[in-house]
Amino acid sequence: MFERLNVFNIAYSMATHAGKRQALISENMANADTPGYHAKDIKPFKEVFAAGATQGDMVATRGSHLNSGDGLNWAITTDDSALDPNDNSVSIEEQILKGVEAKRQHDRALAIYRSSMNILRASLGRS
Repeated sequence: MFERLNVFNIAYSMATHAGKRQALISENMANADTPGYHAKDIKPFKEVFAAGATQGDMVATRGSHLNSGDGLNWAITTDDSALDPNDNSVSIEEQILKGVEAKRQHDRALAIYRSSMNILRASLGRS
């Protein structure tokens, strides 16, 4: 009955999305002075989750299962809008703001998970 609660799947997906986005942001910041490097980002979680697996679809349970996908499309996009003279599109200020946004998303996912666990424990009579 409590094996596959959707709220835990959503919280897990949101935390995973935030972690992947944070990794890309740190990669962008590390390559801020690399000539020809273009900033990378992934789709917002709302878009990724809306286009993800629906109820009843097959979902991967490990990396090598079902073409190593988790049912969500984490498409990486590049930013070519503001290029420096060395053909680099990384803006440190933008990356810092994106990093804060990713941290907030991760904290939100953990809060959802923690809240759901507390509700589940309370319903079982444990605190």
